[in-house]
Formats: sequence, C-alpha cells, structure tokens
Amino acid sequence: MPAYHSIFLQDQNVRLIGNFALLPLRTRTRGPAYSLPALAPGTSELEIDPDSESYDSLDEVLSLFRANTFFRNFEIKGPADRLLIYGILFLSEALGKIKPTLGKKEAEKALLNAALDQFAIPGDASFPLNQAFEAPRDRQDAETLRQYLSQVRQELAMRLLARVYADGNTPSKWWLSFTKRKFMGKSL
Repeated sequence: MPAYHSIFLQDQNVRLIGNFALLPLRTRTRGPAYSLPALAPGTSELEIDPDSESYDSLDEVLSLFRANTFFRNFEIKGPADRLLIYGILFLSEALGKIKPTLGKKEAEKALLNAALDQFAIPGDASFPLNQAFEAPRDRQDAETLRQYLSQVRQELAMRLLARVYADGNTPSKWWLSFTKRKFMGKSL
C-alpha cells in the first residue's frame, strides 16, 4: 500500500522557493502565506471537508499524519508533498513535547516554544532531508521560506493542540501513541 500524497499537487501558480511549495493557509498567524477564507460558521475545525474552499494543506497534514507515519519510504510527487513531509515531521516533534501529565495550558506553551525555536530550513547543514529539498537561491528567498515555515509551525501547533485536547484538559492517549513514531526514520 503506497503512502498518501497531497491533494494540492495539481494546484497551478503556486509560489516555489527551491522546490518547496508556499501554499495558501487558513491562518491567524502573521506571515507570507496567502490567506484562505475563514471557516463557515458552525463548521468544526476538527472535521473540515476537503472540498471546502477553507481546507488547506495543514488540514491535510493533520488528517494524513497518522496513516503516513507508518511508511518508511515516501515517493515525492511534487512540491506540495514536500510541505506534507515537513508538516508530518514537525507534528512528530510537537507530539514529543506533550507529556501525558501536561494540562492544556502547559502543552500550549511547550508547543508554541517548539514552533518558535530556531529551526533549520532546506539548504542548512542540519536540515534532515536536504537530499529531497533544494536550497533557496538567495538570502531573500531563504528569509521568506523561514517566515513561511514559522507560520506553518505555529498554525500546526495550535491545530494539533485543539485535536489532542479536544476532550478537555488531559491529552488524548490515542494521539500520544504516535510520539515514538518517526516518519521516514527522520526527525526535525
């Protein structure tokens, strides 16, 4: 059974830095991403329809995370898959920050700190998947990519928090069961 790929592979006119897609996001975080419309009133962020105009690549990362963590290999079919890979790697790191004893407020602080911590981008020596990602061509592109990835990390942290603590102030054991899994044997 092959891994699940991004539905955004067919999107045309997507800005690329190196071979990394800067896809539009439904976000409350400042950054260079084009903003998608907010969810319609009464629509749950936890069960957004992929056909909705507000569905973004981060919703896809969260929905495909669990299934794709079981694959050691992943064939990259386009730039949108690279964002999917990066998001899954960040979610793996973020889940490792949530301990079973953490309340929602403490977990929020831990996840936002992880999202804002210094991180490597494609082309940096410490970036784990440099063989699959191209480096930005200049310093301006590198800074734009860093801002975009920071925006992605912050938004993913908040959306993950909503899912892990959907039932209250204790984390979902089901989500925490994925803390030891490493997608493609890598971590950020």
